[in-house]
Amino acid sequence: MSNTSHLTRGYTIALISAAILSTTAIFIRYLTQTYHLPALVLACWREFFVFLTLLPILAVVRRSLLRVNTRHLRYLVLYGLALAIFNSLWTLSVSINGAAVSTVLVYCSAGFTALLGWLFLKERLGWGKLLAVALSLAGCALVAGALDPAAWRLNLLGIITGVLSGLFYAIYTLMGRSASQRGLNPWTTLLYTFGFAAIFLLAFNLFSGGHIPGAATHPADFLWLGKAWAGWGVLLLLAAGPTLAGYGLYNVSLTYLPSSVANLVVTLEPVFTAVTAYFLLGERLTWIQIIGSLIILGGVVFLRIYEGRLASAERPRAESPALQKR
Repeated sequence: MSNTSHLTRGYTIALISAAILSTTAIFIRYLTQTYHLPALVLACWREFFVFLTLLPILAVVRRSLLRVNTRHLRYLVLYGLALAIFNSLWTLSVSINGAAVSTVLVYCSAGFTALLGWLFLKERLGWGKLLAVALSLAGCALVAGALDPAAWRLNLLGIITGVLSGLFYAIYTLMGRSASQRGLNPWTTLLYTFGFAAIFLLAFNLFSGGHIPGAATHPADFLWLGKAWAGWGVLLLLAAGPTLAGYGLYNVSLTYLPSSVANLVVTLEPVFTAVTAYFLLGERLTWIQIIGSLIILGGVVFLRIYEGRLASAERPRAESPALQKR
């Protein structure tokens, strides 16, 4: 497969992932607003339901994906811990900031991912990628209202939670790319990381002593929804639908794209979320926030053009030795 077609497939999968993932904040916002479900209890059930949904699917479709080499288990445990922390921060951010703003804040991860990918995975950090990161961060700042000092005074916890969720999303992305380089199948990785994440989130809830915001204060809080079957249905749909498909495709995109590129592509998720939140939740973006969303979109479009030209330029150099042998 040529570099250009490799990139195209990676971008397409990442874009579909962004569109699917954009609905997760809508589900989370609905559950926290309608049922006041504690954020970490919601996150724990979400990871658990993803694991329970994917396990029988892999058992029937491709049983070999259930097996994992013991040398990879420690890595997958750490990967699950990173996912548990990220989803805790992300779910809490949605409950504080709303679906649209929290989704934009999490994509300050673009800068973290580019820098950490360059440091630890030796990924290229050219001027084009740096410009795309700068555009993404500028767009995030506009949407979050971070340029307004009053926002920091009135919603400091929300902004800090949102930015930290971005940092751990970057860590999750880098670990996904590393898992791909280790030869782990993306669906196997998804199964084990969500399984371990559910265990960690169970521990966060049971042993936090009420000191972690959004955690269960009593074991009975795990059955918070009680007989609200519609709420349980929405929670199961969140896990089995957008979470499983969105994260799964995102992991697949990391087999085609560098972690920083995949992360920048899915910064389109806030645009999708903002539109959906407008129609379903009545959330409104100001003109400044709309401009910020368009800047993020522009950064992704520019990055695709930039990476495509680099791939086209590298192809003749890769083919030249073969031509010289003829």
